Amino acid sequence: MDAFLASRVLTKDDDWADAIGRAVSMQAAADDVVRAVVQQARQNGATWQVIGDALGVSRQAAFQRYGRPIDPRTGEPMNTTPLPGAAELAASVIGDLASGRWARVTGQFDTTMRDGLSEDALAAAWAQIVGLSGALEGRGEPEVTRAGDVTITNTPLSFEAGDYTARIAFRDDRAIAGLHILEGQTP
Repeated sequence: MDAFLASRVLTKDDDWADAIGRAVSMQAAADDVVRAVVQQARQNGATWQVIGDALGVSRQAAFQRYGRPIDPRTGEPMNTTPLPGAAELAASVIGDLASGRWARVTGQFDTTMRDGLSEDALAAAWAQIVGLSGALEGRGEPEVTRAGDVTITNTPLSFEAGDYTARIAFRDDRAIAGLHILEGQTP
């Protein structure tokens, strides 16, 4: 909204909270229109590349936001809604790693993770990162997405001498299905 329009929408007598609420409602309505037009475009044969170009994003970003992936195992639409509270779960796991609470982390592993990564191996992996880059100094806001049967969180980590990304995958029962500490920060 440009300054002229904002000046017409907001007067000195307006309640700012109401004005913000109206703006959010307009934004939601605009998002609904964009979603409907994208669906129509797809039904009429437009590619994700064309849609992404129109939106000013990559075709993958357009698909991730507006696509309806079909599960190849069942032929049904996939659940694309991330696990509620996944960002908080990731923050808790990272806090446990930084505090050396290895048993607490491995206690959240699903069966496959439990069979593949012991408490001692987890501690050794974290020690290797600390040995290379120093202590954990902070973490950023996690990016949360749904991929198939898991919710994936990518959380930027800042150590004394290096940046990493904690990629943690959670099953719907909140069990950890994957845990990776990647060098560098994901875009």
